[in-house]
Amino acid sequence: MIQVTEVAAEKIKEAMSAEGKNNIALRIYVEGGGCSGLQYGLVFEDAEKDGDTSYDVSGIKLLVDRFSMPYLENIQIDYATTLQGAGFKINNPTATGSCGCGSSFTA
Repeated sequence: MIQVTEVAAEKIKEAMSAEGKNNIALRIYVEGGGCSGLQYGLVFEDAEKDGDTSYDVSGIKLLVDRFSMPYLENIQIDYATTLQGAGFKINNPTATGSCGCGSSFTA
């Protein structure tokens, strides 16, 4: 199950509203890249694709493709503000390692 913190849910809804797109889904995916081999991505989508799994979490429709699903089980999407900036953060209990900046991980 994917969790979304209250703060992250508010920020996602704000971003949807700012784009004038209140009836869209948030796709979370994993792709090759980054210094640890895999990296997360977030993007708004208008429709599901073949093979997607759909979740309704905190009033947000989340989409996950088949490739990404095993890497995203039990993750938490959070929003953090630090001295270095603000943005979404993925907390993944199954990741075996991550890079120093936290933008990529090893499974």
